Amino acid sequence: MKLKYFISALVVAGLACGAYAAKDPVLMKINNKDVKVSEFEYLYKKNLEQQVNKESIDEYVERFVNYKLKVAEAERLGYDTLPRIKAELEGYKNDMLSPYLTDTELKERLVNEAYDRMTKNVNVSHLMLARGRDDAENAKQIAKMDSIRTCILNGENFNDLVMKYSVDRSKVNNKGEYGFITSGVFPYAFEYAAFNTPVGSISQPVVTDYGIHLIKVNGVRPDEGQVEVGHILLLFPRENVTDSAKLAVKTRIDSIYNCLKAGEEFEALAKKYSQDPGSARNEGKLPFFGRGRMVKPFEDASFALKEGEISEPIETRYGYHIIKKYSHKPVPTLEEARPTIDLMMKADERSTMPADSKMKQIMSQLNYKANDKLGDYLKSELAKHGSYDSTFVTDVVAKSDYPICTFDTNQKLPLSLMAKMLNTKAKFASNDVAVASLVGNVDKIARKEISRYYADNLIELNSDYRNLMNEYREGTLLFEVMNHEVWNKAKNDEEALVQRFNSNRSKYQWDAPHFKGIMVCAKNDSIMNEVMATIPQFNNEPEDTITTAMNKKFGRNIRMVRVVTKQGENAMVDHIAFGGKEVESIYVGYPVYGKLFGRIISQPEEMSDVKGLVSSDYQDDLEEQWIEGLHKRYKVSVDKKQLKLLKAKYK
Repeated sequence: MKLKYFISALVVAGLACGAYAAKDPVLMKINNKDVKVSEFEYLYKKNLEQQVNKESIDEYVERFVNYKLKVAEAERLGYDTLPRIKAELEGYKNDMLSPYLTDTELKERLVNEAYDRMTKNVNVSHLMLARGRDDAENAKQIAKMDSIRTCILNGENFNDLVMKYSVDRSKVNNKGEYGFITSGVFPYAFEYAAFNTPVGSISQPVVTDYGIHLIKVNGVRPDEGQVEVGHILLLFPRENVTDSAKLAVKTRIDSIYNCLKAGEEFEALAKKYSQDPGSARNEGKLPFFGRGRMVKPFEDASFALKEGEISEPIETRYGYHIIKKYSHKPVPTLEEARPTIDLMMKADERSTMPADSKMKQIMSQLNYKANDKLGDYLKSELAKHGSYDSTFVTDVVAKSDYPICTFDTNQKLPLSLMAKMLNTKAKFASNDVAVASLVGNVDKIARKEISRYYADNLIELNSDYRNLMNEYREGTLLFEVMNHEVWNKAKNDEEALVQRFNSNRSKYQWDAPHFKGIMVCAKNDSIMNEVMATIPQFNNEPEDTITTAMNKKFGRNIRMVRVVTKQGENAMVDHIAFGGKEVESIYVGYPVYGKLFGRIISQPEEMSDVKGLVSSDYQDDLEEQWIEGLHKRYKVSVDKKQLKLLKAKYK
């Protein structure tokens, strides 16, 4: 799509625009392709950050030009058109888009907000009305809640009104008093109201999936962190919980408690007697928990105990518990809590808030406007057709170019985009209701299409994103072409490597003797003893014959490692070849090791002894020759004025 964004919108968005382009001159041309100052600076500064000895502009220019020449060659050879490369780049593009389609400032504020709530508990009372079946009924319920709130503000007792109006079943036991609650337990809207309403005040009506809520804040306290406890639970009967039934349970729990006082282990008794099957399997131990996660008597006792201390029997509505406290941990730091906060945010409306906020910014910057005449157009078309049905969708909506909205300059979205999202079997009470329903889809369509439009053009609009994507693209192409032109050639041309070694033996001399041979590692001593007993059978057989025979005889019971190593480079080799101290094997599952065969040599005997060095030198030669050819194939021109300005900036 052609870009026609207003300059003012781009400045607000921090995007590259015409004004920026004027400040981003061409530094060089390579194969008639412009390289802007911003791209060069981006890579040069990144290069500086990775170096101990800072490279000058002049030094970097030479490397940069060679890098660009290699990319040009990769493009000439068509690596950028390979399906696997295109798929990789597309995947990276999608991964990198996310931060540019997210309000990162809002996301961080939500994280900090969540963490702040983790540091405190809020004491609340609660009144709940049921949600309506539709928006109209919901509006009535909210109006009713407003009236109840007014009554409370005028002096009526909150708890009395809870008992009169609340549909929360827990009111039978608590009269609406929840006590202290913690972050991450209740729906976000409920939590937001609870933590943002001043102490002694009543919240505005809060709507969640569970109902319509009114929250009274009674107090705030610091969070006490989390405790780890174990318990032995004896349950009350499910029905007919009489005093005598409770007494029978109390008698049994007291006998268990007496066993603990006599010295028996808590964990053994929990496993044997506890009627909480989940924790009994784990010797009574429960996961860490904070305030507000357990019934109050259990929670209070758990936090009051000292580490290692065991409580007397505690009664809750479930039965009698004996609690042992294992440990306590304070509120985590923000960085420690971040993974937990991320999970909490992904589970509620906060998961979409940063993206929604960013989308609103983008739509505003692009001057998005819904067509306020769409309703009249649809009403007219429905009147001609008769009423809403599947034919209206396929013959009218799906074929219509009538604009449902505009954005940017002269960008329009047609009504036909709506056809795929409509329910062709929907029934509406009247054409006016049908029109209202159709018009209600405009914002959803606009968000989707404008998001795609923004993403498609972002690489031209945002210099940071453009440089990041270009760096990844060219890095991928560079790897492919280097692999083809240099690395694979050096790796596979064994004859050239041998010839190079034989012609330059003096270059590949060692400063110390090396052990050359095969180290063998075994799963245990008996296998190693058998290996050592087998070695003399081979006399002067070739090494490959020996290793093949050993593999066939011992299989996975041994592991053989070919080494050419000087003293001090490998502690295991030092032990078996140079008389060093014994060390543990680094090979997992093969703790016993020794020398299968080998000897100490003063200098390399063949190319394979120094293959890494020879390969590296050969690669350097191949690359040098290749670059020389690229300079002949492609034209390079550098703007000396712009280069001088850069040198002055970074001197």
